Amino acid sequence: MKKKVATIATAAILSSAFASTAFADTYTVKKGDTLSHIARNYSTTVSNLKNLNGLKSDLIYPNQKLTVSKTTEAKPSTPAPSTPSTTTTTGTSTYTIKSGDTLSAIASKHKVSVANLKSWNKLTSDLIFPGQKLSVSDPAKGSTSTPAPAPSAPQAPTTTAPSNGTASTYKIQSGDTLGKIAQKHNMTVAQLKALNNLSSDLIYAGKTLKVSGQATSSEPAKEVASSTSSDQLIKDAKALLGTPYAWGGSSPKGFDCSGFIYYVYNKSGKGLARTSAEGYFSRSYYVDKAQPGDLVFFENTYKKGISHVGIYLGNNEFIHAGNDAVEISSLNNSYYKKHFDSFKRFY
Repeated sequence: MKKKVATIATAAILSSAFASTAFADTYTVKKGDTLSHIARNYSTTVSNLKNLNGLKSDLIYPNQKLTVSKTTEAKPSTPAPSTPSTTTTTGTSTYTIKSGDTLSAIASKHKVSVANLKSWNKLTSDLIFPGQKLSVSDPAKGSTSTPAPAPSAPQAPTTTAPSNGTASTYKIQSGDTLGKIAQKHNMTVAQLKALNNLSSDLIYAGKTLKVSGQATSSEPAKEVASSTSSDQLIKDAKALLGTPYAWGGSSPKGFDCSGFIYYVYNKSGKGLARTSAEGYFSRSYYVDKAQPGDLVFFENTYKKGISHVGIYLGNNEFIHAGNDAVEISSLNNSYYKKHFDSFKRFY
């Protein structure tokens, strides 16, 4: 994390509404830039920027040159608007969820209430997934309308049926929460945690949970509880203490704050894509009471908005890639207290 704001130079746009050809503009990446920030400045999308520059991820580096517009035939007419993500069917409109969407944002966009959205789509919680389709108008008002499909997890669940009275198990999928798993198997979160000896709500994709039966003294639970997983995550993180800071770094040779998160969580089996602190912020949900292994976010450090992230250790401490190296800091520190934003947890 760097505390000084890097000055972002504004690229000049050379275009003419009636010229025969519109030349492609280039932009030199500055320290602190993100694809979403550059896309907003040039009135384009992150997807377009990645396509124009052949990028496979959101990772960019200072001094990297990016093409920010295509070389195309210019026309005096206004270009056709892009296809909206809201589709109108017979009597019912549907909306395809994008990364970073929330029910409240979708409800506001379509001038409906969150309660209506949940009712129309039979949602029992505020949890939604990218790619999921939602009805954004009342399906009952269209006699031939087709309601949006009920929400489902990104992947089909894996449940092992019980044999000779033993407990059945469920393999955790990316995007799962204890609440969602408990609801799927007609049980409470408290029952699920008790059955698996869980001391927190932190779970990881690929781990296995019992979803029926009883743990007995003669047969210890074979699954790795989330507390054990978080202990291992923290152990892996602490093993990197003293690793030097490196802008864009995501290996033990050097880390920046998001690269540190990427490396530690992937080592623990989370399977994260490499992105920025802001990117991880959009892929996680708020928690009121942080548990060890949760994320802690900070804003307005070296740039405006979410700009730094670390891993919460408990006792008001967190581990992160600091100015010079991976270190443990206190949330009581006046600087971090001033810039603290929230505790969050990966979906």
